Amino acid sequence: MKAPRSTSRLSRWHEWAAPVWIGCNFSAWSRLLIRNRFAVHWSRWHYAVLYTFVSVINSVLGLLQRIVFGRRVAKTTIADPPIFIIGHWRTGTTLLHELLVLDDRYIGPTGYQCIAPQHFLLTERLAPLTGFMVSKHRAMDNMDLSLHHPQEDEFVWIMQGQPSPYLTLAFPNRPPQHQRYLDLEQLTSRELEAWKRTLFRFVQQLYFRRRKAVILKNPNHSFRIKVLLDIFPQAKFIHIVRDPYVVYPSSIHLLKSLSRVHSLQRPTFEGLDERVLATYVDLYRKVDEGRELVDPSRFYELRYEDLISDPEGQLRRLYEHLGLGDFEQYLPRLRQYLTDHMDYQTNAYELTAEERAIVTQRWGNVVDRYGYRRVSAASRRSS
Repeated sequence: MKAPRSTSRLSRWHEWAAPVWIGCNFSAWSRLLIRNRFAVHWSRWHYAVLYTFVSVINSVLGLLQRIVFGRRVAKTTIADPPIFIIGHWRTGTTLLHELLVLDDRYIGPTGYQCIAPQHFLLTERLAPLTGFMVSKHRAMDNMDLSLHHPQEDEFVWIMQGQPSPYLTLAFPNRPPQHQRYLDLEQLTSRELEAWKRTLFRFVQQLYFRRRKAVILKNPNHSFRIKVLLDIFPQAKFIHIVRDPYVVYPSSIHLLKSLSRVHSLQRPTFEGLDERVLATYVDLYRKVDEGRELVDPSRFYELRYEDLISDPEGQLRRLYEHLGLGDFEQYLPRLRQYLTDHMDYQTNAYELTAEERAIVTQRWGNVVDRYGYRRVSAASRRSS
């Protein structure tokens, strides 16, 4: 696979912008280090020392938030069921999230809320003071990034010392961590209840803050539809898909980029290709299983390419299918966003013939189901 032809505005900032672990409380940070036998590369020890001090502060602030807001949050009734955006990594879930939260009738958790779930109700007004620690663009593509942009909620578990597959990013040269927490099927009843309680409490906090329906984006939730329905029986789901021949190289680029920024080691990326190939198959299997549990009126599916070519038409159909309200009220904000981002360009990738054959062999069912074999053949003829 050739390196992406990128129009990214990334700079050397990514080499020292703060990794995500800065939001961990002391318990979470200690467990992460102990579990991985303190295998921090010497070039990252300054982070380890800094985060040890910051984690204590996060723990104290978390205790204060529970004292100040705990009872009020616990009494909050979530009147509007959340909406979950699911789909494989690099299929456009972030873009769709940003588009939908433009509607002021909905909210999505911000980067600050996801990194500081234990104390954002207390400290969110101070978030601008910490913005210098975050790059202005994502490490893997050209999309804007800040603590105010919508973010995926998987970090909520990490910051509070609970298991998540994303913890592998911290020590990528060690065996993958907490894979049981991807589909949640092998958890004990106690572990599962703790996981559910964390998500419910986070949504409660968001609803307490704004009293608006919450839109959550998290590719990991593609594996968890059954559990999500146990927590929120009336939840709605939006599944977005994208050309697998783009998703494969883009996913590898994503993991390499995130590891370089957030790893506490010097990643070797051993076994990365196979991990991406296998996870993709498992994800679509779980989406198919979960889809059967959801009333069709609360499940909507679209293709990334269709969203890009006709955003107004695609989102109008999505609104009508899920009953999200008056689309015309939302339309001016959508059009302004599209105008402001009309020059945005995605990374471009070139697969070798061998890589293309592997994707066809391993992901052929998805390629055919969504009509991407024809799309891929046409794009090769035109290139």
